[in-house]
Amino acid sequence: MRSPTASAAGAAALALVLAAGACTVPGGSADTLRVLAGSEIADLEPLLEEVSERTGVTVELDYTGTLDGLARVAGGDTDGYDAVWFGSNRYLHLDGGGRTAVHTETPVMVSPVVLGVTGSRADELGWTGGAEVTWADVSRAVAEEGLTYGMTHPGASNSGFSALIGVASALADTGTALESRDVERVRPELEEFFGGQEVTAGSSGWLSEAFERRAREGRPVDGLINYESVLLSLNASGTLEEPLALVHPADGAVTADYPLTLLADPSEDAVSAYGRLVEDLLSGPTQQRIADDTWRRPVSPDAVLRAQVPPLVELPFPAHRQVVDDLVADYVGVLRRPARTVYVLDVSGSMEGERIRELRSALVALTGADGGSLARRTQAFQEREEITLLPFATEPGEPRTFVMEPGSADAVAEDVAEEVRSLEADGETATYDALREAYALLEGGSGDHLTSVVLMTDGEVNLGSDLEDFRLSLEELSPEVAAAPVFTVLFGDSDESEMSSVAEVTGGRVFDAREQDLEQIFREIRGYQ
Repeated sequence: MRSPTASAAGAAALALVLAAGACTVPGGSADTLRVLAGSEIADLEPLLEEVSERTGVTVELDYTGTLDGLARVAGGDTDGYDAVWFGSNRYLHLDGGGRTAVHTETPVMVSPVVLGVTGSRADELGWTGGAEVTWADVSRAVAEEGLTYGMTHPGASNSGFSALIGVASALADTGTALESRDVERVRPELEEFFGGQEVTAGSSGWLSEAFERRAREGRPVDGLINYESVLLSLNASGTLEEPLALVHPADGAVTADYPLTLLADPSEDAVSAYGRLVEDLLSGPTQQRIADDTWRRPVSPDAVLRAQVPPLVELPFPAHRQVVDDLVADYVGVLRRPARTVYVLDVSGSMEGERIRELRSALVALTGADGGSLARRTQAFQEREEITLLPFATEPGEPRTFVMEPGSADAVAEDVAEEVRSLEADGETATYDALREAYALLEGGSGDHLTSVVLMTDGEVNLGSDLEDFRLSLEELSPEVAAAPVFTVLFGDSDESEMSSVAEVTGGRVFDAREQDLEQIFREIRGYQ
């Protein structure tokens, strides 16, 4: 079985084992449920194969980002799917179209979004031995004690989305659902809180990998804001030199309950398959497997989580979609540290024609909010962000840097679009020379940005430096700049092995645009910047 790419656009459907003897009908099995899911569900695939054998129900999972997926459901864009399965449906229920799109939903497992801090740092802060810690205490630790952490991007991942809602609700401390006036009142505290975020990501899994990597390389952050299950799993893996102390804030958290959701107007076959699947998933033995394999809390009283965890204290979720949308927009535009990204763009001769046109179109799409879903609006370039375009062919081209200053961001975005439209293809492919130039450009910046490099190439390197030259050049840089990840984009005839090596050396990851739309790949990468 192929592993999911965690693509925000959705990976190719992953068909779990087809039950023996299932009835085949035109277009597939009558006992197949086609499910649009968040990538975090992927860890259930082995279990779902066994469930399929017992129930005769095949589950086909197609992965997408949470907010992207929920927006599709609310907008009626669910043709070909019988069900959806995300960390939470709360955002979906704020939308009239979302509510009517649901036939029935069943929570399958539970995990709150909490904070994990390295044991020694938790001792220093007095957060061990049953100490009561609130989100306000965490904020003060960021401001006064220099606490640093990683958290996923709220526009791309449910754990970051839940964390943002939870922190804002806790700091507002009204005891009721968050309102816009509450966000305005606590905005300075939120800015202070998110000043401690040093690592971002588009998925909870990659965030954990980045946390481990930084610790191994001597560039640790103090903690992670993530699902309780992810933090418990990290501790159980034995890969951490120093286990995490889990901090369950006394004022509460936002919890994922992973509802398997049958969409409106289901067929009789879909209703029957859903019922059998849910019955098995909620059975005591399957619930125990879920708890043992994923470290999520079971919803059945017949199963027990191996770890000792406190009772859930749930923070109220906002009652109005506009409150949530404005809060996420504030996060990307005002609250968090801004991004600094160098886009290293292959404009060699092989890019001529349709490829260069697709590159221009994909990047221009990021230069302005298109009035679409919340996820798409947060994927556009944001105020305070710094964008450098570095085209390359036989040699690195002339870099152009754009700063999205508040008040003039729209005009700057149009300048970026104009520069992108002027890209022309010609020459050879000196990829590593261009990467070395990208890091040299980052060396001159300030340390208040989240930095990264995006490399898009459609062919093999055939000129200039090689991978080893590039690796050695990183050792000459300051630790802060050398830590910037490279997110490589496979396109056209890219060398997959070579681009994977670049991502591995820099702590980035590979995105595949050979079978997916390049614009969607660039949008997905935005969750990691």
